[in-house]
Amino acid sequence: MSALGALLSPRSASGGAGLRSRILLGVVCAGYSVGAAVGWGSPRLALVMGDFGLAVAALVAAVSCFLYARTGAGRLRPAWLLFSLSSLMAACGNAVWGWYEVILSVPVPTPSLADVFFLCFAPPAIVGLLVLAKRPVTRAGWVCLALDAWLIAGSLLTLAWSLALAHAAHMAGFQEASVAPAALSLAYPLLDIVLVSMVLALHFRRSGANRSAVNTTIAALALTVLSDAVFTSPLLRSTYHSGQLLDAGWFAGSLLLAYAPWGARRGAGAAERPGPPRAAASRPIAGSLAALTPYLAAAVCTLGILYNVVEGRRVDRVVVLTGCTVVLALVVRQGIMLLDNISLTQELAQKENHFRSLVQGSSDVIMIAAPSGTLRYVSPAAAGVYGREAEDLVGSELSSIIHPEDLGRVVHEVRRFLAAPPHEEPTTRIECRFRSGTGDWLNVESTVNRHQGGLLLNSRDVTERVRLQAQLQHNAEHDPLTDLPNRALFTARVRKALGGRRAGDSGTAVLFIDLDGFKAVNDTIGHQAGDELLIQAGRRLQESVRAGDTAARLGGDEFAALIIGDGTRDQGAREYQVHEIADRLRLTLSQPYRIGSSEVRVAASIGVAFAEPAISPTDLMRNADLAMYRAKAGGKDRVELYAPQMQADVVRRSELATRLRTALRDGEFALLHQPVVHLASGSVAAVAAQARWRSAQGILFTPAEFLRVTGDDDRTAELGRWLLEESVAQAADRARAGHPVPVAVRLSAARLLDTAEPFGSIEALLTRHGLPSGALMIEVADSDPRVSFDALEQRLVALRRLGVRIALDGFGSGFAAINALRRLPIDVLKLDRNLVEGVVESARLHKITSGLLRIACDLGLQSVADGVDVPDQVLALRAMGCTHGQGMAFSGPLDEYRLRRALVRGEFPVPGIPGPRPAMAGGSIPLLTGSHTETPVPPP
Repeated sequence: MSALGALLSPRSASGGAGLRSRILLGVVCAGYSVGAAVGWGSPRLALVMGDFGLAVAALVAAVSCFLYARTGAGRLRPAWLLFSLSSLMAACGNAVWGWYEVILSVPVPTPSLADVFFLCFAPPAIVGLLVLAKRPVTRAGWVCLALDAWLIAGSLLTLAWSLALAHAAHMAGFQEASVAPAALSLAYPLLDIVLVSMVLALHFRRSGANRSAVNTTIAALALTVLSDAVFTSPLLRSTYHSGQLLDAGWFAGSLLLAYAPWGARRGAGAAERPGPPRAAASRPIAGSLAALTPYLAAAVCTLGILYNVVEGRRVDRVVVLTGCTVVLALVVRQGIMLLDNISLTQELAQKENHFRSLVQGSSDVIMIAAPSGTLRYVSPAAAGVYGREAEDLVGSELSSIIHPEDLGRVVHEVRRFLAAPPHEEPTTRIECRFRSGTGDWLNVESTVNRHQGGLLLNSRDVTERVRLQAQLQHNAEHDPLTDLPNRALFTARVRKALGGRRAGDSGTAVLFIDLDGFKAVNDTIGHQAGDELLIQAGRRLQESVRAGDTAARLGGDEFAALIIGDGTRDQGAREYQVHEIADRLRLTLSQPYRIGSSEVRVAASIGVAFAEPAISPTDLMRNADLAMYRAKAGGKDRVELYAPQMQADVVRRSELATRLRTALRDGEFALLHQPVVHLASGSVAAVAAQARWRSAQGILFTPAEFLRVTGDDDRTAELGRWLLEESVAQAADRARAGHPVPVAVRLSAARLLDTAEPFGSIEALLTRHGLPSGALMIEVADSDPRVSFDALEQRLVALRRLGVRIALDGFGSGFAAINALRRLPIDVLKLDRNLVEGVVESARLHKITSGLLRIACDLGLQSVADGVDVPDQVLALRAMGCTHGQGMAFSGPLDEYRLRRALVRGEFPVPGIPGPRPAMAGGSIPLLTGSHTETPVPPP
């Protein structure tokens, strides 16, 4: 950009640079005006400043407009090029005028080349205004613009001709024989009139995007035209010479035009800066002036003619002709406006009909409320949506139809919305309940807009949507079977109970409830019956808790209850109260259930955990869960309070389970065998396989504790598979070495019926290792009530066909012993060690054991006493008819080396038998099995 552009452009520096440019412009113009007022000090300097000073100012304007047109005028570039040309014409005219007066020192001839340049000043400026201003978009608009311009121009011409131009034309024609001087004397004022007409006509049509440029340009041209009008006055023209004060008007007009494009750029930059829209308060006034300007001009024309008539002057033909054309133009323009008004009225009526149809046909209710809250308008859709006629609602208060519980929230939201700036928040949305015509409350969603200080509400009935959302929310938070709160909602309520004003109430408790025996209900009478039982159990639980408490179903047969504390400070009394509630729940849930025609019974194990300071909902529920599992492990159908030791036990069991997995993966288990001795002879009848875990120090530990930790999971199954395979493999090695002693392996009934195990796995194992089927005995425990006797019987019959012998382990402790003897293919009965331990000291146990042994004898079964540790037990059992014994009275578990040495020896000393007997001398049973509960091993 040139130095001139940089000086005039306000964006060449900060905002202060633009202010400095305007100040500099004012100082220069004021300085020129002062110099012209005092005559510049000398006639010669006055001529130079009056001629060449004006030429320089016009040249500055021409260069400024030209530079702006080159740098970034966009679509307005032609306008600034035309203004540059217009200013160049003025500069050339003043330069020619100065050539005559200053250089040649002769009067300026009339006409001269300067007049040609001056006359060429107005046409480019007029066209430039047309380009810069807001142009009409229709043909009627162009016609109205031309008519408006002629109305103004004709009125000014009439007035000017009446006052001065007629006299000037007459004098010029009288004094000069040639027509040129007369025409020249009239050309200047006529062109000024045209320029003034365009300025006035376009002033009210300026574009909003170029408002600053148009205003500045109009001001510059207006100042120039005003100076021309004063110059054309006969009184002043006769005494005018260059350098007078009149030149200051032309000088200021040129510099103002030079500043106009850069001021336009500054205005555009300011418009691009974000900010709230400013209200155009002057637009109605400007619009009124724009509409009245042509009529005011016609009024001026009429007043001029009337003035001449009243003064008795002769009305000039030019005035009459011009006045008639002005009146004709006014009539034509009025006709065009009338047609436009008719068209606009029809369009407005059509749009009003469309609007009315949209409002009346809309399913939404449109309401207009006054600032006071009174309803001014209600659309007819209110009858279908609210069940109330629109006429009944008009005039009523908006607050009268809003639910009282929602009114405060609605008022707060409306006040907040009205206080917010409209450009930041044009609308808001409010949901509340409206009273319907039937008295019910409807859920209504309203879009609220501002309307003349009041509110415009577009409302719709969303009752079904709210009801559906509430149903979905209910389904997400409640169990679909029992309709009790689910785990998510229960956890949320526990969190709420632990927070707020009840945060320090240690009386709040959580109960975890598990139905004992529910799986048996599903397995025996079906899952549908199980679902019905759960529904009844949930109903009983819901009816048993207090009103402020929460009953929930967590999943499966697990329920929970949240007992809210009552602020009791006595912890003991609170624990007693909650324990009493839990015990009442246990009794209620243990009552018989009527399922169809059957009566079903289940028990309930309940764990209770109390809130502690700073405890989290997750920890509190975990504590209750641990207490519930402790209740199940302690015998079921009982209530257990949480103790911190339970968490330590869980951690210990988790660690032990991890160690068991590692031991199985790393092969740290060893196989031991405990001899089963014939009580009459002392000979080894069989060996019982037992697994031991070998620690890093080489010490063997019994896996009984590990098995209790892991339960019947994958690790236990893996250990069982390893035990069976190792037992068969080592038994086959001993048989090949000349020690064909049978081996007994304990397997649970669930393990035998596991579908993951191949049916022929035992037979394939015997075949692979070459062990005769008669050399393997399977010990089966009868203590698992979940196992189907039918499936177990089929499985054991199939194994018997393979030659595998079957022993009933733990006889005398399980509830299904008699049923097992009746249905299962049993070869050997193995007495539970709890009977054997007290057979000498307790007369009652002595009689029970004796009776069980008589049953075995009557059925033709061999018997084995497990846990025979002292000689007195050997004598008592042998006297009762027990055939075999296993325990520390003979030998503990032996590794393979010690076992083979014992088999070589062949027998163990038996109390009451004189002298040794040969190995395997008699009394051997078809196959005998080891103890289910391993003989304790000393700790490391």
